[in-house]
Amino acid sequence: MQITTSTGIFLIVGILVLVLFIGVMRNHTEWILNFILRGVSGMMMIYFANYALKGWAPGMEIGYNLLTFLTSGILGFPGVAMLYGIIFYMQL
Repeated sequence: MQITTSTGIFLIVGILVLVLFIGVMRNHTEWILNFILRGVSGMMMIYFANYALKGWAPGMEIGYNLLTFLTSGILGFPGVAMLYGIIFYMQL
């Protein structure tokens, strides 16, 4: 198998980008882990709040989807409170 000059350049650039990506991810591991933990705990808060609101205030449940995970992952508890505030406002 013969490697041409342009293929070799793309291969070298791809390896360099991969090494830089690994270096960046190593520095941001704590941030990524924090985001995932906030997202999972936010989804748990939504689950238990939906369970509590099911009999008391029907129609106030929040769905489980990527948007709610991202909101709770980025903003944490205030993001979950904001989602319920939006649902409450929509019910008025």
